[in-house]
Amino acid sequence: MRKIKEILRLKLDAKLSHEQVAQSLAMSKGVVAKYAGLAATAGLDWPAVREMDEAALERRLLGRPERQPDYVMPDYGRIHQELRRKGVTLMLLWEEYQAEYAGQRTWRYTQFCEHYRSFAKTLKRSMRQAHRAGEKLFIDFAGPTLPLADGGRAHFFVAALGASSYTYACATPRETMADWLDSTALALEFYGGSPCLIVPDNPRALIADANRYAPRANDTVLDFARHYGTSFLPARAYHPQDKPKVESAVQVVERWIMARLRHQRFADIHEVNLAIVPLLKQLNERPFQKVPGSRASAFAALDAPALQALPAQRYEIATFKTVKVHIDYHVEVDKHRYSVPHALVGQALEARITRGAVELLHRGQRIACHARNSRVGGFSTVAEHMPAAHRAHMEWTPQRLIDWGGAIGPAVAVCVTRLLKENKHPEHGYRACLGLLQLAKRYGKPRLEAACALALQIGACQYRHVNDILVNNRDRMARSDSDEWISPDHAHVRGPHYYQ
Repeated sequence: MRKIKEILRLKLDAKLSHEQVAQSLAMSKGVVAKYAGLAATAGLDWPAVREMDEAALERRLLGRPERQPDYVMPDYGRIHQELRRKGVTLMLLWEEYQAEYAGQRTWRYTQFCEHYRSFAKTLKRSMRQAHRAGEKLFIDFAGPTLPLADGGRAHFFVAALGASSYTYACATPRETMADWLDSTALALEFYGGSPCLIVPDNPRALIADANRYAPRANDTVLDFARHYGTSFLPARAYHPQDKPKVESAVQVVERWIMARLRHQRFADIHEVNLAIVPLLKQLNERPFQKVPGSRASAFAALDAPALQALPAQRYEIATFKTVKVHIDYHVEVDKHRYSVPHALVGQALEARITRGAVELLHRGQRIACHARNSRVGGFSTVAEHMPAAHRAHMEWTPQRLIDWGGAIGPAVAVCVTRLLKENKHPEHGYRACLGLLQLAKRYGKPRLEAACALALQIGACQYRHVNDILVNNRDRMARSDSDEWISPDHAHVRGPHYYQ
């Protein structure tokens, strides 16, 4: 077709002979004569031919009408997006196409699929992959950074959902595990839900073992995944094609966000993130080139309904440590000791340590939780963790012992008080007081009260003295002697009037 227009240019404009035109274009004189004759028949001169495109010139010379499609063409852009929904297949979309254009000429299923595949080949490589709605979130850090006024650098975290390519970006001071997980948590809040899988590459901050066939994330990353009901599936090492969505998103963020910020001067990370917000909104609302809608509209239609609900609280970074329960049923974390149930003495536990709490786990089950304490050498003890005997000992206080003695009698209460005061520390007298009070079970409360009264008279209220009085029945003898001595009918009692 391009040579037809060139034939007419050389013949009508350059005024060359048939033989000259044929030699110039390496064709026969008969072909030149054919198209020169058709142009003369159609009444065309060079100015008219010059203004025509090839299709219009062919129709004018050969009289071939423009062929109109005989079949109703499906909207393959919409079909490509619908295939990202869970459960949607080409067969289902073909049936809907047949029902929508019933009574018109439509493609059979084979031609329908063939035309769709031809359409899909014209799209970008990242869009040819089949991503289910709400299935995968791809995360990565951009390579370039932005300088800050304090001499630091702003690193750019980027996340993109598989089905809609809806993009999130934020700035972080470093690329540590805390930066990765905090940024991912912010991304999930930005999306309003969590996907089934999160796909990073193989950063050492997240992946403990970057094995090609069985990669293993570290304990904190697994804890993050449990909190949000998702899972981490790292890409193969040195295989960026495993996460093309975020690779493309990183490139887009570098061009549409970072490039626009390159001339600005930021004091800190917070200022960078404030500048990102409007640019990120513009990026997600930019229309797609070959399919209808934008990242934002595709997210609202595809990914947003399929995401899982977020937990009530944002994840708090936790570290894990294996600890052993000491004989005093405490474990040591950062030089402070925390109690666990005494039955676990000698067991190895897992300590989950956050900024404000220490959780102790045994075989995945939480068996103790304490507020985190930074006091070096201190103890955080829960009474329920102690053995019954230890708990009973801890419950004894000086006042409780005195009150118990007072319930028996005033003399017993005085003896208990003296025992506690005679020792430098009250706890030194606990055992003697308990022994004294136990005598009430063996001899009865009245006899103990009498024995304590006698002990106070002679100035010997130690446990062994009171016990000797009861063993030798001195309390009974003293009571009998006292009754005879104070009897008013005794013959030898002179009375106070005798000395007047």
